Amino acid sequence: MPDSGTAGAARLSRTIAATSGALVLLVLVGFNLRPFLTSVGPVLDLVRNDTGLGFRAAAMLTTLPFILMGVVAGVGVGLARRFGEKPTLAAALLLLAAGCASRIWASDSASLIIGAGIAGAGVAVIQALMPGLTKRWFPDRVPLAMGLYSAALVGGGAFGAVASPWLATHGGWHLALAVWAVPALGTFALWLASAPRGTAPVGSARIPVIRFFGNLRAWQLAAYFGLANSGYSSLVAWLPSFYRQMGMSPQACGNLLAWMAVFQAAGALVMPMLARRAADRRGVLWLTLALQAAGFTGFALVPALAPWLLVACAGLGLGGFFSLSLIVTLDHLPDAQRAGALAAFVQGVGFLIVATGPWLIGWLRDAGGGFATAWSMHLAVVIAMCALTAVFSPGSYRRSMDRV
Repeated sequence: MPDSGTAGAARLSRTIAATSGALVLLVLVGFNLRPFLTSVGPVLDLVRNDTGLGFRAAAMLTTLPFILMGVVAGVGVGLARRFGEKPTLAAALLLLAAGCASRIWASDSASLIIGAGIAGAGVAVIQALMPGLTKRWFPDRVPLAMGLYSAALVGGGAFGAVASPWLATHGGWHLALAVWAVPALGTFALWLASAPRGTAPVGSARIPVIRFFGNLRAWQLAAYFGLANSGYSSLVAWLPSFYRQMGMSPQACGNLLAWMAVFQAAGALVMPMLARRAADRRGVLWLTLALQAAGFTGFALVPALAPWLLVACAGLGLGGFFSLSLIVTLDHLPDAQRAGALAAFVQGVGFLIVATGPWLIGWLRDAGGGFATAWSMHLAVVIAMCALTAVFSPGSYRRSMDRV
């Protein structure tokens, strides 16, 4: 009996640690993953004036990290399998910090793009590991945990967008882009000191991401994730420039991007809560896509009518979709290792698709095209994703993953 009681107390202690310390870590890690991207748009005109960046080169500051989020996702799972999750995630946080810090010395387009690539590689590894880690830490509360992680991720993006122009005014754009190394280093130290022992040890993740390359449902999930989230990357890269050409100040444009991210954070937390009691998440997914459609329609047709409302609609839809699409991915498989590998595949392919949004708009702008065409393109994508949503019925999950 004493042994049983001791074991029960140990289990309770581990549960308490997971629900407090692990949630704090989850939020802090998520918070660090977007400021290095969202801090660029509000000061892009300053950066372009100092470095001579063209539109396509400027788009690479957003596009390259998203490409790496795709290419490196599978590598991140392999590194965790070889070296363990804790050291792999710690190294990824260091890469993120190094990429941000390098911007303090950046003087041309090449150095800026290299720094974005280093930071993007670190973020890619972290994003590949977090969904599986979340399902393992919180197997009975995946919607809540993923909602908090996603809300922190886009909340960090909001903070980066609103702080960047203020920092640029008081310390220059180099400081505005490099300062995000500080919270990354702080999270790195906290991760080393207090990451729960529940992180997977060396050799524990035995499901290679490549197993999903022959699975139709995995490709459907990846296309779904990538195409619908491409609206986010395009807005982060070009929304400030869009409204700058309409006469808004840099600070007002940064505030607009931050406003979008605030609603993304709200959507990332609230939408999973709306869907948490339903095995079928499609109703709430359709709601998130409808909100995105409303935002892009407004950007294309009446951008000056109520920009704060349009941005709120787009943000609420994008944030809710991001977290729910990952939750639906995790729902497809019952155990954390296989679900995490599937999420890494979905993000790997998906972020390659996400990366095309800013680049296509940059190419369109260099060719003399307008933003209205770009926003209409995203509206068409959202409508197509509404049709694809019908495929993801809960009854199809097990059947679609039988051979994995």
